[in-house]
Amino acid sequence: MARLLYKILTTPVALGLTLMAGCGPAGKHPPMMTTEVGVVTLLSAEVALQSELPGRTVAYRMSDVRPQASGILKRRLFEEGAVVSAGQVLYLIDRSAYQAAYDQANADVANAEALETSSQLKDERYKQLLDMQGVSRQEADDARATHLQALASIALKKAALESARINLGYTRIRAPISGRIGKSIVTAGALVTANQDTALATIRALDPIYVDLTQSSAQLLDLRRLLGRDGMKSGSRRVRLKLEDGTDYAETGTLKFQEVAVDPATGSVTLRAQFPNPRGELLPGMYVRAVLDEAIDASALLVPQLSISRDARGNPTAMVVGRNDQVEQRQVVIARSAGNDYIISSGLQPGDRLIVEGLNKIHAGDRIRAVAVQSPAPKSAAANAPAVWPAASTALAEGL
Repeated sequence: MARLLYKILTTPVALGLTLMAGCGPAGKHPPMMTTEVGVVTLLSAEVALQSELPGRTVAYRMSDVRPQASGILKRRLFEEGAVVSAGQVLYLIDRSAYQAAYDQANADVANAEALETSSQLKDERYKQLLDMQGVSRQEADDARATHLQALASIALKKAALESARINLGYTRIRAPISGRIGKSIVTAGALVTANQDTALATIRALDPIYVDLTQSSAQLLDLRRLLGRDGMKSGSRRVRLKLEDGTDYAETGTLKFQEVAVDPATGSVTLRAQFPNPRGELLPGMYVRAVLDEAIDASALLVPQLSISRDARGNPTAMVVGRNDQVEQRQVVIARSAGNDYIISSGLQPGDRLIVEGLNKIHAGDRIRAVAVQSPAPKSAAANAPAVWPAASTALAEGL
């Protein structure tokens, strides 16, 4: 009992001594430490707003090789997969029957010309005899008509000769266009028929090459509304490609046109871009993704993505330095992403000091010491797929 009473009496004394020691010799409290954070001052920048659309490569030109004459295939004169030129002979068809038809038509022309010579001489003689009343006018007219018939017969036989010559030429199956030829479905000895449904081979022109892109009609409406805002300008027609393996295609393409109707089955329209393909990297049917400059925002507000967090409701928020170097939390609206940055449409303004470092050490209302950190100078940036509204194509907005 005495020991417990001693502790109670001595505790206030010890506490008082502790408090006096904490005050120090001058009797003052130590200064409170302020948290140091890194900040950037927000500036507006010109940003190219981009959209990424799926697409397929399509041959610039494509032609099926089909026979225009019937017969037995004698030879194939090309290597499968090789580059062929327009007019190059690809296959040979047995021409013996067509050669005979040509020779016969040629002989018919010679016969008709001989008959025309005879009828011409008779016509001229009858004209002279008619002047001397040696023949009747009817006989002279008949001679004249026979001569004209002989001239018409020559024209008819020559037309038949030309047809036979064309059919004889069809025994040499030629390339209709220049390009790379695929595999041949027939070999020597096969029977082919004129204008058959099955092609002997297919030729595709691959340099340049087309890329057909799909774009929803809803995205077109969003772009039109976007371009109606102040500070917005139409983008360029340049198109860049990302290949199936994720790599960037070295060549830059040009947007050519857009379909004038929406596909009712898919609710989308087709855009066509043209790309150089000098090394043959792009083959028809490849899946690609195209990046288009749809618009340019002359006064976009860019903030680093790492500086944006989410509140309990999932709304994006940012921490800024307010009055008296106190932390303010602001709710922001993200328009879209732009590389490692966000484009902010509301909640922040140029000149705000945005906290980008030390966010895990502060809360709203804390007093801090702001230290400027290195920030890239404002310049034209490329904005990627939108975070709020869908992307669209410049071609649609311009109504190509």
